[in-house]
Amino acid sequence: MNLSILIPLLNEEESLKELYTWIIKVMQSNNYSYEIIFLDDGSTDDSWNIIEQFAHENPHVKGVRFMKNFGKSQALHAGFAKALGDVIITMDADLQDSPEEIPGLYDMIINGKYDLVSGWKKKRYDSVVAKNLPSKLFNWAARKTSGVELNDFNCGLKAYKNVVVKNIEVSGEMHRYIPVLAKNAGFGKIGEKVVQHQARKYGETKFGMERFINGFLDLITIWFLSRFGKRPMHLFGAMGSLMFIIGFMLAGYIGISKLYHMYNDMRYSLVTNNPWFYIALTTMVLGTQLFLAGFLGEIILRTKNNEERYKVSSEVNFL
Repeated sequence: MNLSILIPLLNEEESLKELYTWIIKVMQSNNYSYEIIFLDDGSTDDSWNIIEQFAHENPHVKGVRFMKNFGKSQALHAGFAKALGDVIITMDADLQDSPEEIPGLYDMIINGKYDLVSGWKKKRYDSVVAKNLPSKLFNWAARKTSGVELNDFNCGLKAYKNVVVKNIEVSGEMHRYIPVLAKNAGFGKIGEKVVQHQARKYGETKFGMERFINGFLDLITIWFLSRFGKRPMHLFGAMGSLMFIIGFMLAGYIGISKLYHMYNDMRYSLVTNNPWFYIALTTMVLGTQLFLAGFLGEIILRTKNNEERYKVSSEVNFL
């Protein structure tokens, strides 16, 4: 099978029919063998009934429905697990991603030998203040932190080799950083393609300004996980040990200094009257806590179980 097209969605009943017709037209004109997997992230409108109708009309259409809204990352995780195509395309259901871009993305994966190709909405039709400027700042920070030179991490239109999606773990709200996850998994050939961005035709965006705040927090998380996720003791243990040693040496100096003054009948004060004593004590306590944090992190990594992160209520056209 040439293509698996994954479409995560939440309450997009107005745009689904137009999007479906558009995708089918592109598939037929390029003679692709394909599957379209709609990933309904707990929609409360008529989206799922429309998807079931597509599936009954076309055996290439499949659907997964969550019991409630678990998030886009969980929807993509479910889709990646079921995708069978040589190339996996992800796109949003709001008609802001154009299916006409699919052949170009497919060609870059198959003939350009890329592991992953991310869309770049160079010309956007979103609000400058509410979306464009925060997005530019976010993408700049993501490039500097991750080392992945992409201009648009947030673009939902991406193409992947099948082997890539089978070897990355998308959780939380990490869908923004799938290229970073792919790089950390060893897939180094990551490309970018300028794609057409269209103004939203129906409804309202499901993401507010809080997505940028969450995005920056996730960026810190993925930076840490990429460097110390498998060895937290290397960070916390090293910091804790260093702080404890500094505090211990400072406390030792204070104690030796007092003994020296006592032995030579020199004037001295109580150790507890010396503010450096409390600084030394606090440093040792913090150092011990950091060391224990690293130690417990190592234990958790070795004993954790993979918990189910979402519940599926319905599926259609899956064997």
